[in-house]
Amino acid sequence: MPRQLDELQNCSLLGNQGVKYPTSYAPEMLETFKNKHPENEYIVSFDCPEFTSLCPKTGQPDFGHIIINYIPAEDMVESKSLKLYLFSFRNHGDFHEDCINIIMKDLVKLMNPKYIEVRGIFMPRGGISIVPFANYGDENHQDMVRQRMLAAFPLMPNQL
Repeated sequence: MPRQLDELQNCSLLGNQGVKYPTSYAPEMLETFKNKHPENEYIVSFDCPEFTSLCPKTGQPDFGHIIINYIPAEDMVESKSLKLYLFSFRNHGDFHEDCINIIMKDLVKLMNPKYIEVRGIFMPRGGISIVPFANYGDENHQDMVRQRMLAAFPLMPNQL
């Protein structure tokens, strides 16, 4: 059965043409909708190849590729709100590792997923690429947390 309008009450940004893009970090932009299949174990992936933030010391822009994978429980993040939220980092001054952990924690707080992981693949600065990875799992997904954390360690440059 298709979604009913009353199921989308929390999704005020979707279809709204007058949405203002945030100019600073804005976790309040995140919106959810109910998972119609909470009994299923399935993965939702988001790929944001044009993430930007600022170096906290120099104010110079940093460019990265953010990949978010999660197994939903009851609530799911609405994609337009996620896009606006990620855009809100554009003027946010923090290290790459901080941005990835902030994103993960905000999404855990928002959705309380069964499992979530956030990876950032940042463009080189001074000849060094930084690839932070953060993950979280509920009590039934602790083995996955450990397995995915170990798998996130790159062995060769072509694995980035």
